[in-house]
Amino acid sequence: MRKFALAAATGILTGALATTQIAGPLMAQENGRSSVYEQLDLFGDIFERIRAQYVEDVDEKELIEAAINGMLTSLDPHSSYLSPDDAADMRVQTRGEFGGLGIEVTQEEGFVKVVSPIDGTPADEAGIESGDFITHVDGESVLGLTLDEAVDMMRGPVGSDIVITVVREEEPEPFDITITRDTIKLTAVRIRTEGESVVLRVTTFNDQTYSNLEEGLAEAVEEAGGMDGINGIVLDLRNNPGGLLTQAIKVSDAFLDKGEIVSTRGRNIVDGERYNASEGDLAEGKPIVVLINGGSASASEIVAGALQDHRRAIVVGTKSFGKGSVQTVMPLRGDGAMRLTTARYYTPSGRSIQALGVSPDIVVEQPRRATTEEEDGDESTARPLRSEADLRGSLDNDSLSEDEIRQIEEEREQAEEAARLREEDYQLAYAIDLLKGLTALSTADE
Repeated sequence: MRKFALAAATGILTGALATTQIAGPLMAQENGRSSVYEQLDLFGDIFERIRAQYVEDVDEKELIEAAINGMLTSLDPHSSYLSPDDAADMRVQTRGEFGGLGIEVTQEEGFVKVVSPIDGTPADEAGIESGDFITHVDGESVLGLTLDEAVDMMRGPVGSDIVITVVREEEPEPFDITITRDTIKLTAVRIRTEGESVVLRVTTFNDQTYSNLEEGLAEAVEEAGGMDGINGIVLDLRNNPGGLLTQAIKVSDAFLDKGEIVSTRGRNIVDGERYNASEGDLAEGKPIVVLINGGSASASEIVAGALQDHRRAIVVGTKSFGKGSVQTVMPLRGDGAMRLTTARYYTPSGRSIQALGVSPDIVVEQPRRATTEEEDGDESTARPLRSEADLRGSLDNDSLSEDEIRQIEEEREQAEEAARLREEDYQLAYAIDLLKGLTALSTADE
């Protein structure tokens, strides 16, 4: 009987423990739900009081959209609500043509920060630089506004002027820049040849990027008389604010034969994705130098990081922007959408570049160009130096044939062209010189 009573007591105790173990989490879950419902009730109360008691009539739709946007923007600088108009604008931008100033912006310390101006756009031509802070638009402060609100202030009819107040690190005082709005037609890839080097200037990653790059590179190689006519490729990603992840993967794959390009990892492990290269290298193994700077962000960093990790390219320039997160645009009812940060991306070696950026293999700063006053005061450029050949009656060089003299003159012209490029774009000139050195080294090894 005692044994039965003891067993019964143990059973009751075990049952009580089991009930507690199950009921505890359930109660906590119910309490959590109750708290959420209370907060939603609070939101409803505030909404009704604003509608009834605010000093002016309010647009209920705008009020709710602002609340939704506030919820999203509190998460990180890249999550936001897109109204039907904003969602339509975004779809147009990824196709490569839209109206505006031509700048990619983010938000930092309450102000609008320029990630990069887009090549050939009104902002670029007006002198906007990566890293500039925009504090006022047409005299009105942007402090305290959301990023979307600040961007809305900068929108306007094509042909109209806008005055932007800029704070720049090396300038002692804020200054105004007047920009004329225009239709922005993005040329995703601009291609030119410098000597024996092909320069691929990728300005954005939109629907046209990979096809532009593939076609342009093929034309440049054909003009050079085949792949043997070029010594390598400079992939210029400076001031490229990024864009479509799919295009970044295609551009990376264009120069990789195998291996991982990038991986994404969300909150749940099962949501992670890994993207690998397929066989085929458009450059056929020729050396590649990638140029980056503080305006290279997002998709640009995926490409630079992938080629760097695979030792397929030498990365030159300055540290990139450091945007290592993935945003998913999710359609919502009423034709709106929300842009939500859903994952971080990682380079093939497993490093996240979020907030750290891609560090170049060789750091090369871009010297600031001298002002007109500085150039006028430089006596070394005031008059050209004379040589022996300029002297009247100087002797000819009789030790060289005409062909040898012609070759020397051609080499001198190439060297002078390289010198002019250094004045124009020191980082690009450095990249081209590096390709020449790599080519000379590989030739010596053969």
